[in-house]
Amino acid sequence: TPDDARRHDLAAFLRSRRERIAPEQVGLPMTGRRRTPGLRREEVAQLAAVGVTWYTWLEQGRHIQVSTQVLDAVARALLLDPSERAHLFTLAGAEDPAPVKECPSVTPSVRLVLEQLAPYPAVALNSRYDVLAHNPQYAAIVGDLGELPPEDRNLMWMAFTPSHFREVLIDYRTERLGMVARFRAAMAEHSADPARKALLARLLKASPDFAEVWQRHEVMRPSNGIKRFQVPGVGLLRCEYTNFWLSPGLGTRMISYTPLDEETRALMDRLPTN
Repeated sequence: TPDDARRHDLAAFLRSRRERIAPEQVGLPMTGRRRTPGLRREEVAQLAAVGVTWYTWLEQGRHIQVSTQVLDAVARALLLDPSERAHLFTLAGAEDPAPVKECPSVTPSVRLVLEQLAPYPAVALNSRYDVLAHNPQYAAIVGDLGELPPEDRNLMWMAFTPSHFREVLIDYRTERLGMVARFRAAMAEHSADPARKALLARLLKASPDFAEVWQRHEVMRPSNGIKRFQVPGVGLLRCEYTNFWLSPGLGTRMISYTPLDEETRALMDRLPTN
């Protein structure tokens, strides 16, 4: 069931966070030989002021009641950052479990905005990284998405499998780490989504690199940043990307790519649009 899956993810997430913390980071002495990396379960329980048995059950994915106060204590004991803390509460079901409904399609007004952003590339995505719509300038960078099967029009799929997108995205190895972390964070809020489960299964089967990154249990919230594309026939584009949210919560969004320098601005004016 979705609840069982969430508790399983919660258990794995807690273990991964516990194992990355050295005792000295939380003011504990290094005593004796340690069979496993990071903190022991009893040390986390001590830091969070909860029972060792209760914390062990939580990390084993058992069905137990969890208060927001105790989750707060565990989050502080494990030195979770804001994204990890939000992920912990979501997995524990401490917030509203009803998933935020994403826009099933892009409205004509959004498509008009995408067109009007020219010469700047822009794309509309959901939290699964499915490409919902884009302008011609975006296609000039990442390739003709219309040539791909619908299930392959997904940026994470293209980042972990051979694709034109992966070839032009200069820092694809680091960029895709963030994609997986954001996908995992969104997965906690949409654990029953069949399309999300299907994409996850495809990626795990197709890419050992994805499987390795997925096991890290890293989580992030979407943010703005910088991307670099080396586009054949055009040149190096240094872009700042900005998210514009189109639905409640962290669901469907439009992303614009604006030039970081005058060279990129000039190159964007020359992007082919047919």
